[in-house]
Amino acid sequence: MYFRSAFFLLLLVLCAACNNNESSTEGAKLLVYNAKIWTGKDCAGVQAGAAAGAGYCGTTMLVAADGTVKAVGNDTLDWTGKVNKKTVRLDANGQWIMPGFIEGHAHFSGLGSSLRNLNFLRSKTWEEIVGMVKERADATPAGDWISGRGWHQEKWDKPHDHSVGGYPVHDELSRLTAVNPVILRHASGHALYANAKAMELAGVNRETPDPRGGRIIRDGEGDPTGVFEERAMDLITDAYQNFVQTMTPESRKEEWLAGITAAQDECLRKGITSFQDAGTKFREIDWYRELDAADSLRLKLWVMLRHPHGEMAGHMDGLPHYGDRFTCAAIKTELDGALGSYGAWLIEPYFDNPGFTGQNTTLVETVDSIAQLAIANDMQLCVHAIGDRANRETLNVMERYLEDGADRRWRIEHSQHIDPADIPRYGELGVIASMQGIHCTSDALFAETRLGTERARTGAYPWRALLDAGAVVTNGTDAPVEDVDPIESYYASVTRKRADGKATFFPEQKMTREEGLHSYTAACAFAAFEDDKKGQLRPGLAADFVILSNNLLSCPESDILKTEVIATYVDGSEAYRQSPGK
Repeated sequence: MYFRSAFFLLLLVLCAACNNNESSTEGAKLLVYNAKIWTGKDCAGVQAGAAAGAGYCGTTMLVAADGTVKAVGNDTLDWTGKVNKKTVRLDANGQWIMPGFIEGHAHFSGLGSSLRNLNFLRSKTWEEIVGMVKERADATPAGDWISGRGWHQEKWDKPHDHSVGGYPVHDELSRLTAVNPVILRHASGHALYANAKAMELAGVNRETPDPRGGRIIRDGEGDPTGVFEERAMDLITDAYQNFVQTMTPESRKEEWLAGITAAQDECLRKGITSFQDAGTKFREIDWYRELDAADSLRLKLWVMLRHPHGEMAGHMDGLPHYGDRFTCAAIKTELDGALGSYGAWLIEPYFDNPGFTGQNTTLVETVDSIAQLAIANDMQLCVHAIGDRANRETLNVMERYLEDGADRRWRIEHSQHIDPADIPRYGELGVIASMQGIHCTSDALFAETRLGTERARTGAYPWRALLDAGAVVTNGTDAPVEDVDPIESYYASVTRKRADGKATFFPEQKMTREEGLHSYTAACAFAAFEDDKKGQLRPGLAADFVILSNNLLSCPESDILKTEVIATYVDGSEAYRQSPGK
């Protein structure tokens, strides 16, 4: 009641001043009151004397006409000259406000595609997946491809009884989809299933050799089982792209735009105001520029260009690009694959696959050439590295170009499994550990099996060790590998517990709650050279914020996953609001 009474009196004073300020060029865009506002780590930018409590820094916020934060405090009367009839008043009803979540590593168009195609993230058995594909095939013209993503054999309730290497054989899938080629990508994006029709179109048979950096899973007779890992996936995806190319350019763009619309809706609904995309093609960059120029981006998008070195060298005109809500200022490459598909490049062999150390998917020398390309074009370098060998080799490459002390903010995307001897190098070199909290708990069911207990305990998803060694750690989901929901990834970051209660993965490596929120806001902004624009609710930075049903800094641990997004604001304007009565 104290908040409401105080703010009612404040509003009377502010409204009384409106007539004298209607034509003021300094009129505020938005006045937020009756709130509990966390501005960021250490309550940066809050007016002196502002009321603070458990997990919040102030109770009111003023947003300038340009969409930036003007002030955060309490019922300070010096704001009266900034408020007029055009100022929107937002009663937060005592709820908690924080900077908008910044998705630190995911795939924007891939997320959109996953929302429109078959999605197996929640599927519990191979039979369930085959049933979903059959249902789609029954409604699909013969010859058209069926695509989906999200399966993970280690997360099913039970193994399939006709499997090779833990993967079911394609025979039942192929029998039910004889006239449609099928491509089903692993949740990680580092393996896929193909049915017999897809393999026929790709020209794959028992004589097809494994490509460098990839593997075709085969049965005891040497026949492909339908699973293709890492670079071997190109055999099937090339055939799929041949089909895509039969569509008109207008149809391909229309489908892409529909996915982008779906991705924007999904992100804003989940409190995400900025998105860092980990791999964008030249064509998409042109399309994003068009959307930005037409004011059609409802959130902020920062992307990494991703092509082979030969396709980028000599073709970098117009980059880096800094638009209004669209930026391309980084280059992405990779050194290995994913742990679940045995693609992570390890120093020592897999604990459950003796003699095999994973896949080096891109030559170290090629990554070095891309590093030089990044420097030549004043862009950040972002390297996918999951295994401890991949992380070490990436650090070695980066070290050659960071010894001059330049603030390049180069990033290792995932940084999942690191030899303890290499952990201090992140802070020493200023290399950013771009990590995903949800990967830890999602992989908890098999990571220790892959790595062995000691390697998992000391170097798997080592957030605490990296932070204590002075590294900047960011957060995200890698969607569509995982659900883009930041609340679930935050929960994983501060508890190391799976949401279903099935496992807790070495909790000594967890973050504090404030560290977890910092990794999802200001740390991500810093990792993109955007910390002077967003990431905190302090004066001069963008008023990108989210209203939540729970205070994530002080609510009981059991309530974190129950937290709902009430509203999402971008540049001080409402971009999403929960439906009434939900």
